[in-house]
Amino acid sequence: MIVQNLFFGMLATVMGLAAIRVVTAQNVVHAALYLVVVLGGVAGIFILLAAEFAAVTQVLVYIGAVVVLFLFGLMLTRAPIGKTANLDNDQKVLAAVVAVMLLGVLLWSQFDAFGRAILEPQRVGTTGMVGDSIFVQYLIPFEIISVLLLAALVGAIVLARKE
Repeated sequence: MIVQNLFFGMLATVMGLAAIRVVTAQNVVHAALYLVVVLGGVAGIFILLAAEFAAVTQVLVYIGAVVVLFLFGLMLTRAPIGKTANLDNDQKVLAAVVAVMLLGVLLWSQFDAFGRAILEPQRVGTTGMVGDSIFVQYLIPFEIISVLLLAALVGAIVLARKE
């Protein structure tokens, strides 16, 4: 085994355990912090793939902005921060059956689409090429998403404001 495979295995294990804790934690702040661990692991995998730009973007955008916005929204809407016992329900068996069925459909579609084909890795290009594609080809969707995030932030402030 090479070193990259060992690091990938460690990152995948930590990410898997943290992802399970994201959906099973009874404290929403702890769930957000476990989400930070998962997203940090994704940045680590990007580094293993020699995609440093994607790793830095992952850290800045997802960990630095989205999780902070999530925590900010929790604080502004006065959501219960401590342990909440009523986050659970009796549909765990149905959820597990649906998850297994979804896994089967995804695996079937994967094998149906690609079979045993070996895909060659594609290089993204330089940081300049990525910036050009974002701000030339995808400028309108980029701006629409920024306005949508701004509207969500304003909505959270309006909801949290005292009358």
